[in-house]
Parts: sequence; C-alpha cells; structure tokens
Amino acid sequence: MSLRATGVDVVPVETVRVARAVFPQGCPAIRLRDVLGPVFVDAEFAGLFSRRGRPAVAPALLALVSVLQFAEGLTDRQAAQAVRARIDWKYALGLELTDPGFDYSVLSEFRSRLIEGCLEDRVFDAILEAARGAGLLREGGRQRTDSTHVLAVVRDLNRLQFVTEALRAALNVLAVAAPRWLAEIAEPEWFDRYSARSEDTRFPSRWAARAAHADQVGADGMTVLSAVAAGAPWLRQLPAVELLRRIWVQQYHVTDGAVTWRDKKDLPPAAIRYCSPYDDQARTGTKRDASWNGYKVHLTETCEPDAPHLITHVATTVAPIPDMEMTAAIHSRLARLDLLPAEHLVDAGYIDADLLTGSREQHGVELLGPAKAPTGWQATAGHGFALSDFLIDWDNERVTCPQNTLSNSWKTDNPPGGVAVVKIRFPAAACRVCPVHEQCTRSTTGRRLTIRHRAQHQALQHARAEQQTRQWQQRYQHRAGVEGTIAQGVRVHGLRRSRYRGLPKTRLQHLLTAAGINLNRLNSCWETTPLAPTRTSHFAALRPVA
Repeated sequence: MSLRATGVDVVPVETVRVARAVFPQGCPAIRLRDVLGPVFVDAEFAGLFSRRGRPAVAPALLALVSVLQFAEGLTDRQAAQAVRARIDWKYALGLELTDPGFDYSVLSEFRSRLIEGCLEDRVFDAILEAARGAGLLREGGRQRTDSTHVLAVVRDLNRLQFVTEALRAALNVLAVAAPRWLAEIAEPEWFDRYSARSEDTRFPSRWAARAAHADQVGADGMTVLSAVAAGAPWLRQLPAVELLRRIWVQQYHVTDGAVTWRDKKDLPPAAIRYCSPYDDQARTGTKRDASWNGYKVHLTETCEPDAPHLITHVATTVAPIPDMEMTAAIHSRLARLDLLPAEHLVDAGYIDADLLTGSREQHGVELLGPAKAPTGWQATAGHGFALSDFLIDWDNERVTCPQNTLSNSWKTDNPPGGVAVVKIRFPAAACRVCPVHEQCTRSTTGRRLTIRHRAQHQALQHARAEQQTRQWQQRYQHRAGVEGTIAQGVRVHGLRRSRYRGLPKTRLQHLLTAAGINLNRLNSCWETTPLAPTRTSHFAALRPVA
C-alpha cells in the first residue's frame, strides 16, 4: 500500500454546521479538534508505506481514531462504526458527513505497521506535544511513577498442562506444514494424548502418576524434535517447533537416554522461563504473595495542582523485571522529550543509593521516595549497634566503632556487573574482649561492615534521615494520586489485561491507553471540571472535628 496526500487540513463546512447544531455545548472529540487542531500529520508515518500500490487510509486519521478508540474503550469494529456514524468523530477527523469510513481490519493492520516501523511511541508523543503547545504541559515541577501487573491474554497453565499444550501446539502446526511426515512418525497413542486441549484433559491425581505422565510427554516431544533434526531440519524454522525445543531444554533433561522432568529447583529463573506456548514473551512475575503470567506496566504522570495530570511516560516490561531497573530509563526518556521533573515521587521499589545520586547528577532530578531501611539484625532488633552508630573517616579510610576502636581493614570491591562497595573489618582481638560485644556482632572474628561508596552512602543516609521528618512526609503525600491513575486505567480501560499476544503489541496497547487517558483529562480541563476529591463514606463524615 502507498501513502497519498489527503489534503484534509480543515473540517468541512457542512460537518461544522451539523456538529455545532447537534452539540451546542461541545463534546470531547469536538473540543480535541477545536483546541489542539489536527494532532497528527501523514508525513510522520510516511516510512510505513511504499511508494507504489493501492492508496492507504491516511495514517494521521488512523492514529487519531486509535486514540479516540482507546479513550472510549471501543473494539476495532465499534471504532470503525463510530467513524461512519458519529458526527463528533467526523468533526474531529475532518471528514465529510457522507464519508463511508473504512473496514475495521485497517486498524489492526495500522497497529502492526506502527510496531514494524518502531513508531508506536509517535502516537503517544504527539498528544504530549499538542498539550505542550497548548500550554498545559511543561518541564520541571512534580511527577510520580508507579507500576502494576498485566495479565497475558493466554490462559494460565500448571506445569503439566504447559508441557502438554506446548507439544500439542507444535503438533498442530506440523500437521499443517508437513502432514505426511507427521503421520509417519506419530504413534497411535498421541491422538488420545494431544487431540484435545490440555485444560479439557483429565490428568492423574496422584503426584507419582502425574510425574510419570510428564515424563511420557517429554519422551514424545523428544521423539518429534529428534525426527525434525534427523529428517526434516527445515521444520525447525517453524516458530512453534523452535519454541518447543526451548521449552524442552527448560523443562526436561536427558540422562542415559531417558527423558525426565526437571525438579522445580532445577528450573531456569523466571526472567527467561516460558509460561505459555502461545505467547513466548510472557513471563511469570511475583510480588509478595501474588504471582501472575504476563507483563508489568509503569506509568509516570504530572501532579501539579494548577494543570491537568497528564501521563508523560509509559513503559511495558516482562513481569519479573524489578521496578528499580526502570528508574534510569524513565529519566532518559523524559530527558529526550524535555519533560524531566524537578521532583520525581516514587515508592521504595524505584530507589537505591546509585539512583539517588545518579538522578541528581545526570538529570538534575530529585528522587523522592522511602529509602529501604538497614537490613542488619542490629538495626532491625532496635537495641544493637547499627551502621549509623559508627563514625566513618572517608579521607583516611578508617571507621571508629562506638567503643572508639579503629578498623584495621578497608577494601574496595567493584565486582563486574555488581554493586561497588567498601568492606571494613575490625580487629578480632579487640572485639572479643569488648564489653558490648553481644550488642555489636555475633561473629568471633570481629565486626565487619559493608557500605557503599562515599557519595552513595551519604545520599542513602541523608534520605533515611529526611523521610522521618514531617516536611518530607507532606511532600511525599502527592505520590498517592498515581494509584488513582492506575485504578482509572484498570477499571475504565482494561489496563491490567493485555488485548494482544507479545510484548510489542501489549506495549502499544498501553501507549494508546495512556493517550486516551490524557485525552479524557484534557477534556476535563477544557470543561473546567475539578479533580474529584477522595470519597468519604456517610459514617466517616460523622467524625467530630478536633
């Protein structure tokens, strides 16, 4: 398909006349066009189309339709119908009232083109640029970030169901690609084991029988993989067959020719372990007592009292990625957009000593959040000598304990890929005869300290002291509002459930969802609708005023 200039820069006169008559007070789509104008330009998406071929639907129009679609939570069919039938949408899109629209499948194709052309951020960024042009978004101020889990669109399977379904999926693909070859190697029992879906199959209830069944599935899968390698190596290029091979490497091991199920302790880490044969990018995440299969989304928004709270950054990752790994990436992305905040409010998951110093030095951002408390037993017990009780002389590389004993060892440890620390030891002879030995250490070889380098250590200690003050707590209260944004995304826009398979499509869904939320919030600003206060129950309202 090729891109042709549309030339639609203004709303047709008849569309304007009818829209003003039907919506004399305006509506979100009409206000979008009136205030921001044509948000998207076809030239921004020119790289997605060839120079020859049938003319494509204008990508600027499709981009705006996608934002309106996610703002209202519509399916592709409903969005295409809205383009044909709704006057407010025709006004926002600059279409004639008689325009027939397009087939709903064009929206899916447009999303695929955005991902292939690496332009999925462009749709989200264009809304931010339009808001900035209208004076509703600026650099500096406060922003806040939080994350939530996202369930993959595929079913949750236990381990036995997972390996069975992985083999079944590969057999179905092979039955289409090489039916005669598969019929020759398939054993008669396979049709009973793998014809029905795994969730419709009754597996043995006893653990020993289930393990034996899993070993049998492993042997059948190995038969298929061995036959592919020996007689039809071209079949390995099929994604389902290659995924089966990788799953078998993770789930099984071969000992003396026997295929056996791996013990749970022998499985690879969650960051690389597959959890579904139908979404090879979904992973298993765990947070406290909850676990899920899918992804994680991080939302960053402004929180100034005199401006709409707009989402400025969206990041979608696999589920096991810690929040802390995203802090620097968020700052780098905001720096490229010239939207860095002066204060960045986050929870404890986004903070460590390196980030406290790095955020300020590299981007001039104050990272504001609860620093994690010391983990030593002395600090947690509350009656021992913790790190804060020792006097550190950084210039002379010495530490003085509460009993005025000097350290006798100071070593810097910079492991590759690890955390740079300083390891300090006190003389064992002095510690053994110390009158407060039991309050300081349980070791017979003397007290040992492990601290971060000077800048990181001082930043961490300062943060721990600051967060105990009332002033810091008042500043940090503004972070709580981001949970309302996540609640809005979950309840109104289905943020916590992926519509599509794979990380790229899920990420595009989150970008369009955030763009839709921004559009709704801009409309509230144009309507001068104030932010809703925290709800108070009828009973709580009876609380006497102190």
